[in-house]
Amino acid sequence: MANQLLIKNVRRQGQSAADLLVRNGIIAEIGPALTPDTAGVPVIEGNNDLLIPALVEAHVHFDKTLWGLPWHGHQAGPLLTDRIAFEREYFSAQNLAPEPQAAAVVRQAIAMGSLHIRSHADVTPELGLRRVEALLAIREQFADQINLQIVAFPQLGVQAVPGTSALIDEAIALGADVVGGIDPSAIDRDPVAHLDAIFGIADRRGVGIDIHHHETGNLGAFSIELIAERTRALGLQGRVMISHAYSLGSIAPSETARLADLLAKQEIAIMTAAPGNVSFPPVKLLRDAGVTVCLGSDSIRDCWSPFGNADMLERAMLLAMRSGFRTDADLDLAFDLATYGGAHALGVNDYGVEVGCQADFVLLPYETQAETIATRGPNRRVVSAGALIANVGVYEA
Repeated sequence: MANQLLIKNVRRQGQSAADLLVRNGIIAEIGPALTPDTAGVPVIEGNNDLLIPALVEAHVHFDKTLWGLPWHGHQAGPLLTDRIAFEREYFSAQNLAPEPQAAAVVRQAIAMGSLHIRSHADVTPELGLRRVEALLAIREQFADQINLQIVAFPQLGVQAVPGTSALIDEAIALGADVVGGIDPSAIDRDPVAHLDAIFGIADRRGVGIDIHHHETGNLGAFSIELIAERTRALGLQGRVMISHAYSLGSIAPSETARLADLLAKQEIAIMTAAPGNVSFPPVKLLRDAGVTVCLGSDSIRDCWSPFGNADMLERAMLLAMRSGFRTDADLDLAFDLATYGGAHALGVNDYGVEVGCQADFVLLPYETQAETIATRGPNRRVVSAGALIANVGVYEA
C-alpha cells in the first residue's frame, strides 16, 4: 500500500480551501472531502492555512557559516580580498570543521521551509576538496529531506591560483553538481582563460555553471557578454547562472535592457541576494525580458557578515524593500523569486502545489503570498516528500 498523508482544509493562492492527498511523496489528489485509501493514514488539519511550495535557497555558503557557535564579532575589512583573507585565518586559528555548523544551518533552513538549496563549497589548493567533502556528507545526512546542489567554488580565482582548475574537475568527479567561477576579469584578470577553464570542465563533465560576479559597470557588462557567448557556443542554455551580477544594476538602463535580452536568449539565470550596500539587478526589468531570476541568502552569519537567518521569506522581503515594491503584485514577484524562479533556475522537476508535483510544501497561517513576505512569522509547517519535518519554525525530523 502506498505511503500516504492527508491534509484537510488548505488553500492554494487565489483558490478555495480543499483537501490534499499525498501518495508516495507525490501530490495525488486535490479536492473536497478526500479520504485516504486505507485506515491509519496520518491526517493534518490545515486550519484554512495557505499552502505554498517549498522555498528555494538558490545561493548560500554552508561551508563558511558559524551558525550554532557563540556569537562572533564581525571584524573583516570592507574589501572582498579582506573578507577572504580573514575567513581563512579565522577557520585555521579556531580549527573549525565545517560540518557541525553546516548541519545546524540546514536544520534552520528546513524549519523556515527551504527544501531545495544550492550551496557553494570553496575549492583551493590550500583547502583541497575538504569543504566539498563536508557538503557531500551533509547532503547524504539530509538526503531524505532536502535537495542539495553543491557548487565547486574557486573563491581565490582559477588562473590566479595554479592547480585550482584541476581541483574543480576533481570535485565534479567526486560528486559536486556545478562548476563555479568568480569575477573572470577583476580577480583572474584574464576572462578568456578563466571562462575557457570552467566552461571546458562543465562541457566535458556534462554539468552546469554558476559564476560569482561582483564586477560592476562596464567591466562587469563585458564579462556577462563573454559568458553569454560561451553559453551559446557550447549549447549550455538553461545550465548557466550568474550570481550577484552587480553590473546589471550599475550601468545605464538601456544597456541593462540589452544584456537582459542576451541573457534571455541564452537562458542564463540571474541570482541576487538583494545586498544592502551595492546596486543589484533590476528584477522587474529582467523578468519582463524573460530572464529567470532567483533569490539566495549568500552569507549566513559567517566571517563575511553577521546577518542572515536562512529564511527565504525574509530575503524576499529585503528584495521587495530595496526594489521599492509595495503592491501585492510586486510582492508576488518577490515571492516567485524564492519559489518558482529558484526551482526553474536549479532545474527542480515536478515543483509546485498541483497534482503530480513533489509533496514538498509549507503551510502558513496567512491569507496570501504577499502577507507571508510582509509578516514572515515562524508559524510554519514544513512537509518534505509527504512527511511533516518541521512545525512552528522548529525542525522535528
